[in-house]
Amino acid sequence: MNVRSTTVKDLSIQEVRTARVERLATSADAAIAIADIKARTKVVAETAAAHASAVDRDARFPQEAIAAARSQRLLGIMVPHDLGGEGASISDVVDVCYALGQACASTAMIYAMHQTKVALVVRHGRNSPWHERVLRRLVSDQLLLASSTTEGQGGGDVRKSSAPIEQRDGAIALERSAMVISYGEQADGVVTTARRSADAAASDQVLVVFLKEDYALERLIGWDTLGMRGTCSSGFKLKASGVSEQILPEPYERIHPRTMMPVAHLSWSGAWAGIAAGAVERARLFVRDAARKAGGQLPPGAAHLTRANASLRTLRGLVASNLQRFENASPDELESIDFQTALNLLKVNASELAIATVMSALQASGLTGYRNDSEFSVGRHLRDVLSSPIMINNDRILANVATSSMLSAVPATLRD
Repeated sequence: MNVRSTTVKDLSIQEVRTARVERLATSADAAIAIADIKARTKVVAETAAAHASAVDRDARFPQEAIAAARSQRLLGIMVPHDLGGEGASISDVVDVCYALGQACASTAMIYAMHQTKVALVVRHGRNSPWHERVLRRLVSDQLLLASSTTEGQGGGDVRKSSAPIEQRDGAIALERSAMVISYGEQADGVVTTARRSADAAASDQVLVVFLKEDYALERLIGWDTLGMRGTCSSGFKLKASGVSEQILPEPYERIHPRTMMPVAHLSWSGAWAGIAAGAVERARLFVRDAARKAGGQLPPGAAHLTRANASLRTLRGLVASNLQRFENASPDELESIDFQTALNLLKVNASELAIATVMSALQASGLTGYRNDSEFSVGRHLRDVLSSPIMINNDRILANVATSSMLSAVPATLRD
């Protein structure tokens, strides 16, 4: 019996076919995973939408929506598979922020801030046994992480810290006055910046993870605001203690450009785009309802719906292109002047586009959209989205990138 020997060419063809099958299987698995996250997100968004008015009216934490996020296991989706998570991408997370933003802005922003903290630990704590244990617990217990990166009356400059970490014999302690800790009382842990030591410069910072049993909060100021009322972003004095292993191994000067700033700006922009999309949808329903009642004649503000749709499309494209750029960037590219400028300007441009979109939606629906007691009201959307330019003030960002703007030449072609 003759058996034909397998040639090198045959092996090459077999390997190509095997690799193709593996790629298709991986793509199919990824598609299933994304569809599953979308289905679970829909459950949370429906819960958030049902309670959004009460959350806004009472300036209360969206407990029902966050409970739904826990039950749908959305809080730990970015944690890698080997630590019990789903290994979701930043794009997956921003999509969740967008969907939640259409339902309840406060829920979306809480989710965005939480996932930014998760990203910090995932991307900069993988070689730390202490932080890997936290990530495992985050997945199993669906912990909610808060952020404390602003301090004192100045606020907003996250690249400077006043309060230092005190270290002695492997133990650490921190006491800082934070004028804003969003959902601080409801969180299961807080991720905070601090000066490396008492004799360190304000810009020589570390990032520390404290769990709820590690700290106490003393309220300094409440949270009675125009919008984003459910984020419960009161000011607190934070008194924390722990062990030195709770400090992330990398300095904050590296963490900030590589993860903190880009992920925060991308997830926030996703939430703002969601708010804008929710307003546009209400305006669309109003115009359709008005036209039906008028025998097909469009209402006077219908042209503004076209403008709202156009600016929303621009906003979504802006976020999507920057997401792709972030996920394709090398570590060195993340710290380049061009990348840092682009992601800082994303925050500025996305916030301004979101406001313009909601304003166009309001003009499309007129008085009906202006009323708080209307099913087509966009009042809450407008109040919530107005927080976007002052959440790390746009003027501060523009001032910080002014030097790099002067150094950057105007592109010679559209594709440069």
